[in-house]
Parts: sequence; C-alpha cells; structure tokens
Amino acid sequence: MSTITKLLVSFILVLTMSNLQAQTQKIDSIQKEKIDSKISKLQEEKGKIEESEKSILKLKIQNINDRLDADEITAAEAENLKKEAAKIAALNIENRTLIIDKQIELIQRNAYSSDNYLKDEDTNFVFRIGGDSDESDKFIYIGDSSKDKPRKYDLRTSSDVVFAFGFNNALIDGQDLEDSPYKLGGSGFIELGYAWKTRIFENTNFWRLKYGFSFQWNKLKLKDNNYLVNTDGEILLEEYPIDANKIKFRTTNLVFPMHIEFGPSKKIEKEEYFRYSTVKKLKIGLGGYAGLNIGSMQKIKYKEDGEREKDKQHNQFEVSDFVYGLSGYVALGEVALYVKYDLNPLFKNQTIEQNNISVGLRFDMD
Repeated sequence: MSTITKLLVSFILVLTMSNLQAQTQKIDSIQKEKIDSKISKLQEEKGKIEESEKSILKLKIQNINDRLDADEITAAEAENLKKEAAKIAALNIENRTLIIDKQIELIQRNAYSSDNYLKDEDTNFVFRIGGDSDESDKFIYIGDSSKDKPRKYDLRTSSDVVFAFGFNNALIDGQDLEDSPYKLGGSGFIELGYAWKTRIFENTNFWRLKYGFSFQWNKLKLKDNNYLVNTDGEILLEEYPIDANKIKFRTTNLVFPMHIEFGPSKKIEKEEYFRYSTVKKLKIGLGGYAGLNIGSMQKIKYKEDGEREKDKQHNQFEVSDFVYGLSGYVALGEVALYVKYDLNPLFKNQTIEQNNISVGLRFDMD
C-alpha cells in the first residue's frame, strides 16, 4: 500500500471516529436530560405526598367530628378512629415515598441501558370506559392519564346525562284532551340534556339541587286533515285543500331546568372517600325550566299525481320566543315518571289559549 493511500485511510478513520465520538456525546447529553427531567418530576411528586395525605386526613377527622357532634359515635370511638386515620396517613406517606425513591434508584441504575425506564407514565394518552369505582369518579375519560384524577374524599356535586320521551299534547282552554285538535297517538316529545346534582347540606343528602340544560323536541300530530295557517300573525287551524297522509307540527327548545330533588340515600364509607348513593331509592324532583325556542316546523305529507310529496314550513307560526314552565318527576332507581307543562302560550297570537304538556319516562344516567 502506498504512503498516500495509507495517509488517506488514516485520515478517513480519524474523521469517522471523531464523528462517532461527537454523536455519542450528543446522545449522552440527550439521555442525561431525560434522566434529569424524569427524576425532577418524581422529586416534585414526592414533595406533594405529605401535603396530599394531610389534606385527606383533615377531611377524615372533620367527618369523624361531624359524626361525634351528631351523636352517631362516642368520644372514645371518635378518638380511636382519629388515631387509626393518622396511622393510615403515616403509612401511606412512608409507602408512597419509598415507592418514588425506588423509582429514582431504578432510573439512575438502568436509564442508560434502556429507554423503558424513562417513559413518562404521567403523559400517556388514555381512553377509558368504566374502571375501578374506588379510583376515579369519571365513568368515561379521554385524555392525559395524569389528569384522570383519583376520587375526591367528599364529592358534593355529580353529573348525569338526562334522556326523556313520552306523550305530548296541548291543554286548551275549555276543552279536554279528547277534544284536542292534536292526536294523542303520534304526538310525542324527546328531551336530551346534561344535569348537575349538588348536595345542599353538609351532613345529609336528603335534599339535592339538580340543574343543567336540555334540548326539548315537542311534536303535535294534527287531526281531521287540519293544518296551521298564519294569517297576518294570527295562528288558525284550517282544512288542508287535499287529503294529506300526515300533518305534524314540531317546536325545538333550549331550556335550563332546575329542580329540588329529595329522598333517602345510603352513605357508603371507604378508606379514601365516602359517597351518598340513591341507587334503588325513591327520588322526587320538583321545579321548572326557562329558555328559548330555537325553531319550529310544520311538515305535511301527501300524494299528488301518484307521487309522494312533502312540504316543510320553517319558523312561520309566531311561536313564543321565551319558553318557561313547571316540571317534576318521581323515580324509583334510575327510571322516573316525568311531567312538564309550558306556562307560556304555544303561539304569540292564538285565537284559543293553549299550552304544551308532556308526560313520559325520564332516565338520569350517571
């Protein structure tokens, strides 16, 4: 091998080794940043353990004092419960701190050999339906695992999806429902919304405030081939010029219900939390709602020259813009008998006074 060739090969080898050394140093620097960041997060978490356990202990002692004031337990029993709660808090602090110390040791010992020890479990994406009822208050959770919070010791406010359906009609001045121009069969309502329920008093769940928002669809099926006509702002019933297969009128409302709910409940006490359960208990809700009409439509189906036709008339009937009324429900478990009645007139300028009424079933799904 010539001298020039040897020099060229030596130069290439030196350059390659230099690049490899620079890359290794860069990787080591990135790896060190990962290690430091992970350890820093664990140290922060470790620093919050004592504060977290003391907060839980404070709530437990408050609950014990409340039970003592209510003569549910004796002073001796209260003292024993406080000592037991303090012992549990101390053990929790010791165990949780030890776990984090072991995690830090594990990272320091193995981090350079594998990235598995550097994965940040607190930033994992989670899609969860259901789960351990002792760990989380949320039945459905989508998002960062670190924000899927554990159960609060005392959760005074819970939430439900509200769904209701049933019969719908109008109470008309001087007429009973049999004489109504709207058919009982085919006239119905659907309600879909979201509600929060808050325990009113500190130490009893007998009285609750239930509030939220709902969309209501109220449908009326007209009898005797009649349809609604707007004559200079006055809403009248007239016979449709041809034989119609079906004539329906529907209003859509956005309302904000509020009910006082009351009834017995069962207190469930766990080591880390307590709850009041109304499962399979009698619940009565009395209140009302107020909101806005956000749409109305009359739909007429008929045949013309053998062809099926459909005529839709939107927002032409001077429906009351502001909607308000009374509502109530009686439930045993999760299913309730539900009644709502609009105090506002159905139409702004109606020749006969009529107000919408609905009766059906209501489901509050938490």
